[in-house]
Order: sequence, then C-alpha cells, then structure tokens
Amino acid sequence: MFEALFLGVIQGLTEFLPISSSAHIRIAGEFLPNASDPGAAFTAITQIGTELAVLLYFRRDIAAILKAWFTRDGSAEAKLGTLIIIGSLPIVALGYLGQDYIRDTFRSLWLVAIMLIVFGLILGIADRFGRSQKVLTNLNARDGIAYGLAQSLALIPGVSRSGATIALGRVLGYQREAALRYSFLLALPAVFGSGLYELKSAIGDSSVSPFSMPEIFVATLTAFLVGYAVIAWLMKFITTKSFTPFVIYRVALGSALLVALATGLISAQ
Repeated sequence: MFEALFLGVIQGLTEFLPISSSAHIRIAGEFLPNASDPGAAFTAITQIGTELAVLLYFRRDIAAILKAWFTRDGSAEAKLGTLIIIGSLPIVALGYLGQDYIRDTFRSLWLVAIMLIVFGLILGIADRFGRSQKVLTNLNARDGIAYGLAQSLALIPGVSRSGATIALGRVLGYQREAALRYSFLLALPAVFGSGLYELKSAIGDSSVSPFSMPEIFVATLTAFLVGYAVIAWLMKFITTKSFTPFVIYRVALGSALLVALATGLISAQ
C-alpha cells in the first residue's frame, strides 16, 4: 500500500509536466523493495485520477465545449470539441493495435532513457524558436490531426504526452498557454478510454498488475489530489517562464538512467 501511495504521488507530480509520468513510474518501480515494473495497466488506471483533476480544473471550459458541440451552434467551442475528437483518433487506433509493444517492448529502460533525452531536446528547440502567434481559436483540422499524432508518441514511456503535444504546438506557432491547455483537453478521451479498458482487465485478471485493486485505488486517488495542485501551479508558471527547466531535467534524468543501465545498477527489463 505504501508503494502504491508513493507511485500515486509520482503520477500526480509528473503527469502534466513535460517529463513523462510513465517513464517516472517505470523508473521508480526499479527502486521499490520489490524492484519490479508497476506495469502499463497500473500506469493507465492511475492516469484516470489525474484526468479527473483535469475535469475539475477545466470544468467550465469542458462544460462550454460539450454544450456547444451537442447544440451545434457553430461557435469556437463547438469547433474545438470536434477537433478534440479528431485529435484522439490516432492514439486510440495505435494504442489498440500496439498493445503488445506498449506492455513489453516499450517498457525497456534503454528506450525510456533515450526518449527522455531526445524529446527533451526537441521540446527545448521547439519552445525556443516557436513563434507564439496562435491561440486555440486558430486551431484547424490539420493542426488537430498533427496534435493527435504527436500525442500518440506518448505510448512510448519517456516521450511525455504533454511534452510531445506542447512541442508540436510550439512548432505550429501556438502560445505556450494555448498549447498546454489543448494538450490537457486532448488527453481526456484517450486517457479515460485506456484507463477504463485497463481497469476492466485488472478487475477480471489480477495478473495484469502487481498491485491489488485497493492499492490501485489509493494510488489513483493520490494522483488526483496531487495532479490538481500541479495543474494550478503549471498554468501560472508558463505565463512567465519557459520550458527550459524541464528540458534540463529530462536530459539529466535520461543521462543518469543510461549510466545506471550501463553499469548494471538496474536492469533494462
């Protein structure tokens, strides 16, 4: 239970920061007493908690989008709702088709380390040279699909859902706040879908996760509480700061992980 609580804190702290929560859960598992991978199912289910925090924090935005979309009033909110659906299609398709890779191949710590470094550098370059001209009302179908493809890269631990979508948004010329806000909203369908799917599997088959359902519940609740606080902090942080601190952290963590793997301190699988 203590391990589950600890991982829930990590999930809440890292889900919205562009540093990859799945990578941190994967790495943290190696240093727990049992020294094992918590698994893709555990990660997906606890992400339900952090997405509930998104629902609560952006409840007015989400309510406006849903109302506009169902009434088809032609507003910017209705258009945004359609683009969120379009942007969710790539990760739904790839996530379903690539389940075996997600559960096994992509969990290699060598791959996690490389993705932390490579996509950290990509985020830094994109944020540094992004034009910061567009807001969410400028979002179109082309950009929505591009955002969706970027989000699908987060199926690989180490990439970071928010990191990939923010980097893409900055390349397309969106302001930091707009890129981050759309990243949060775009994640809702995919994360709830994968989380509920894995939850159903975990209820029917306890072997999919080393944690029991009560332990997963505690981790999910903890992720919700911590995640809400992180959203509130991050939305204020990016109004005056860049993503440079996260880039430095990603490169440092990825490099340390490579050293740990090369010296045999931890195992890649």
